[in-house]
Amino acid sequence: MASSNLLDWPEPIVQVQTLSNSGTSTVPQQYIKPPSERPSGVTNDPNLTIPVIDLASFSNAPEHHQEMLKAIASACKDWGFFQLVNHDVDMEAVRRMRSAWREFFDLPMEEKKVHANLPITYEGYGSRLGVEKGAILDWSDYYFLNLFPSDIRNLDKWPKIPTGLREATEKYACQLISLCQVLLKAMSSSLGLEEDYLHNAFGGSDGISATMRVNYYPRCPQPELTLGLSSHSDPGGITLLLADDNVEGTQVRKGDAWVTVQPVPGSFLVNVGDQIQIMSNGRYRSVEHRALANSDKERFTIAFFCNPRGDLPVAPASELVGPGSPALYHKAVTFDDYRKYMRTKGPSGKTQVQSISSTMQPGPAA
Repeated sequence: MASSNLLDWPEPIVQVQTLSNSGTSTVPQQYIKPPSERPSGVTNDPNLTIPVIDLASFSNAPEHHQEMLKAIASACKDWGFFQLVNHDVDMEAVRRMRSAWREFFDLPMEEKKVHANLPITYEGYGSRLGVEKGAILDWSDYYFLNLFPSDIRNLDKWPKIPTGLREATEKYACQLISLCQVLLKAMSSSLGLEEDYLHNAFGGSDGISATMRVNYYPRCPQPELTLGLSSHSDPGGITLLLADDNVEGTQVRKGDAWVTVQPVPGSFLVNVGDQIQIMSNGRYRSVEHRALANSDKERFTIAFFCNPRGDLPVAPASELVGPGSPALYHKAVTFDDYRKYMRTKGPSGKTQVQSISSTMQPGPAA
C-alpha cells in the first residue's frame, strides 16, 4: 500500500456537527447506508444482555479469582464484550475527562478546525475514517490522540483549550493503561497462559501502545438511514469504552441480531480486538459492533485502545497451537501494518482479520 494514499483526504471534510447545526431535515446522500446496513427494523431480544464482570474479585479469595477468570473466558468466547465494574479508576478523573472534552466539542468550529487531522496519523480533530474516494460516511466527529508509549505523543496535537484538558487526559490515560495491564494479565490467565504472556506479547511495560478516540455523535435528522459508526471489529488489542450514561447507541452483533448495550453507571465497556483474536488463535473473538445515530439527543463516548507495540509481529501463542488446534493465522503481521487497512478503507466489518486467516472462520456467535 503506497503511503501517499494516506497523505490527505480524498474530498473536502465537512464536520457532521456543522451539518447537524444547520437545521437540515435530510441526511446528505454520502451518509446514506445501503438498506442492508441500516438500523431500521432492528429489534432486540430481551434475553440477550452484555455480561457484567466485577474486577474486585480478581484480588480476592482464590475461589473468587477463578470464578472471575471463568467469567472473562466465557464473555470473550461468547460475546467478545463485557461491562467492567469495580475497576478502581477514579470517577473524579472520569468526570473531569468527560467535562473537558465536552467543552472542547462545544467550542466554535473555527477553533476546533485548527486541530484538523490527516489520515497519515489520524491525530487531531476529524470526521471520517478511510481515504477511499466516494465512500459512504458515518454521522460522527471525533478527536484522536496517540498516548503511549510517551515517545509517540505529539503534544502539539493536544488542545490547550479548554484549560485543564491536557491534565485531565494525562491522568485518565495513566489510569486506563494501568487497568489494561490488569486485564491483559486476567485474559492471559483465563486462556491458560502465563499471566504475563499478553503483556509481554504487546511489548512489555515500555512498549505497549495506547491511543484514544473521543467520539461526538450530533443529532441526526434521519437516523434510520445512517449510522454514527459503521459495523467493524477493532483492529487493536483491547478497547475500553466510556459510554454516554444518558444516551444509548452502541450495538454489538450476536448472531443475526444487534444487541443495544445498556450501560451500567460507572462501568467501562470492554471488547476484544483483532490482535487478541489472533494471539488466542481464535479462542477469543473480536466481534462486530456499531454506533447508532439519534434524532433527539447528541451522544458522547471515549474509546481507549490498548494495542501491541507497532513493530512487533503478532501471531498465535504457541501454547494454543497443536494437533487438535492448528494455527488459524500463519502470516505474522505487525500492528503498524495491520491498522493501515482501516485507515485506508474505514470500518469494514471483520473483513480484515478474515483476510489473514489460514482457514475459514466461524460466523458471528449465535
